[in-house]
Amino acid sequence: MLYTGPVMRVAFQGTEGAYSEEVALRAFPEAQTIGLPTFHQVFAAVANGEVDRGVVPVENTTAGIINQTYDLLLETDLHVVGELVLKIDHCLLAPPGTRLEDIRKVRSHPQGLIQCDGFIARYKLEAEPVYDTAGAARELAEHPQPGLAAIASRRAAERYGLAILAEGIQDFIGNYTRFFVLAREDLPRQAGPYKTSVVFTTRHRPGELLAALKAFADQGINLTKLESRPRRDPERPFSPIFYADFEGHAEDPGPSQALLTLLRRASFVKVLGSYPAVTSWGFIKEP
Repeated sequence: MLYTGPVMRVAFQGTEGAYSEEVALRAFPEAQTIGLPTFHQVFAAVANGEVDRGVVPVENTTAGIINQTYDLLLETDLHVVGELVLKIDHCLLAPPGTRLEDIRKVRSHPQGLIQCDGFIARYKLEAEPVYDTAGAARELAEHPQPGLAAIASRRAAERYGLAILAEGIQDFIGNYTRFFVLAREDLPRQAGPYKTSVVFTTRHRPGELLAALKAFADQGINLTKLESRPRRDPERPFSPIFYADFEGHAEDPGPSQALLTLLRRASFVKVLGSYPAVTSWGFIKEP
């Protein structure tokens, strides 16, 4: 049954205080946010009509793409209807009264640990991955252990009553995460620049990828992303599948012609969605 209530419901992966919740609330300030344990559950909640939107991370400037998100985009029929970009500032959190020199182990989402790898190495901490940054903070607040800390947001520290032992501990100042907004159907087109995400495969012959990309070059279309992943094909392990983002809406003359050409040259094409583009880093664009 589709949700028909007066308040938009937005699902994210994690618990209260997660970066995904923060970006969802900035984009949809009047929405009811619903944290779910896994990306699979977020996609399923949108697909089943339990929520109106899903917000999921897709890539980070330090750690790269979120593989599971891209795999689920390929496997489901949901539409990408927006993109959001959030600057990520990680904090080292611990129960009040804890000193930085007391910390021996730190827990966080694997992406959070990767983004703070230099800090973790400098203080010779043992890194332990968990499913969520805010979840690590909540668990630490509920079950404190000597020498244990969490890497999460300032918002998570405030939410769970933890002390901030160090701020901005990510390896790079320009640490941004890009998120997709998911919906069951496309949204009406708005004014302003658009971006389109597509996934495709090519025939296993020399020059096929070049021919596929030439479809965009011939129309003067700028690619903003090109990423390959191994296909889940037991007969052809490690054969690549390509994810690409390009400037423009799929229904615009140039992009539509490029996609028609790509359909003729590629062995598989799926348009994930056209959506309003973020026009400056650190700015959250409401879809």
